[in-house]
Amino acid sequence: MDEERHFSYFRMSAATFDQLLHRLTPQIAHAGSHRAPVCEAERLSLTFRFLAAGISQQALAASYKLGTATVSKIIKEVCQALWVVLQDHVRFPHGEQWEAIRGDFWRLWDYPNCIGALDGKHVRVKAPANSGSSFFNYKGFFSFILMAACDAQYCFTFVDIGAFGKESDAGVFTRTKFGEQLIQGRLPLPPHAPLPGTDVLTPLVFVADEAFPQKINLMRPFPGSQQLSQEENVYNFRHSRARRVIENAFGILAARWRILGRAMECSIETAEDVTKACVALHNFLSKGDQSLPEQHRYIPPGMVDTEGAPGEWRQVIQGDTNLLPTRRITAARATQDGMVVREIFKEYFQTDEGRIDWQDRHVRRGTLLN
Repeated sequence: MDEERHFSYFRMSAATFDQLLHRLTPQIAHAGSHRAPVCEAERLSLTFRFLAAGISQQALAASYKLGTATVSKIIKEVCQALWVVLQDHVRFPHGEQWEAIRGDFWRLWDYPNCIGALDGKHVRVKAPANSGSSFFNYKGFFSFILMAACDAQYCFTFVDIGAFGKESDAGVFTRTKFGEQLIQGRLPLPPHAPLPGTDVLTPLVFVADEAFPQKINLMRPFPGSQQLSQEENVYNFRHSRARRVIENAFGILAARWRILGRAMECSIETAEDVTKACVALHNFLSKGDQSLPEQHRYIPPGMVDTEGAPGEWRQVIQGDTNLLPTRRITAARATQDGMVVREIFKEYFQTDEGRIDWQDRHVRRGTLLN
């Protein structure tokens, strides 16, 4: 492929590649030895091909006429460097960033006072040496957990990578610093804010699925589908519209970085480095490279779910993804305060200030989003 097509395959322009290479060079440069080292540009290009195409290290080594051990070392070093230089793109929000995220969730997804969508996934790995059953999960394969929250535009704002796969039944969320502080109400979040068009104050909240507990800053849908009232179904529909942002973020991640399409055949440590690099690159490229045509950008039109059609990422992965759902990921119970907050949102969605015109139609048609 020619140079421009080569870089657009990685969803970046040649200028963006050069910018990233400049930032990475101090981290990945190697001094000369008895033979010439692989240059920094080739090391980065090789790693991008591994991440984006999901090609095996053996095939990659043959393509670049390098030893497999050399390729393995390059991938590990470059992935570690990508996390170091791009980690500022995966920072926990603060100050005015919270307000921007809150505004985006209301403007784009019709959920007020929401500051993130939260979920966890298994990342499959080849059976690690001497791991015993630590990484063997309830689905019958080896994995570690990727826990993440994202903003309203599919960028990850928090990630925790590496919990043992067997911990997915309960407890893994509370073992992360983020989860522990959120469950205990100690996460440094902005103060309560009024619901749009009212003087009713609510906490700022994250939305999640039924695997998570109901807490004062963490909303889950009303359980059950057959006995719910119309108002509860409307709440679940509005909740689902906001929560599916994290589903789409994971879907884009898996579609763009096809290394996440199969169990990684490397050490647990390298698999974690690879996952971190994919997350950092996802956020770095999600903002869009304006020099590329729209269809070649990281998130082109039609890539994500809309009310009218599923996102194209679903066609790309077609079930072939290494990011698989967890079960209940915390043993924490719902709190009364959390249920009260959810009731306030439910009632707000029935008011003139909080309702959207087509919510009842979607609920009547049974088109609640998953």
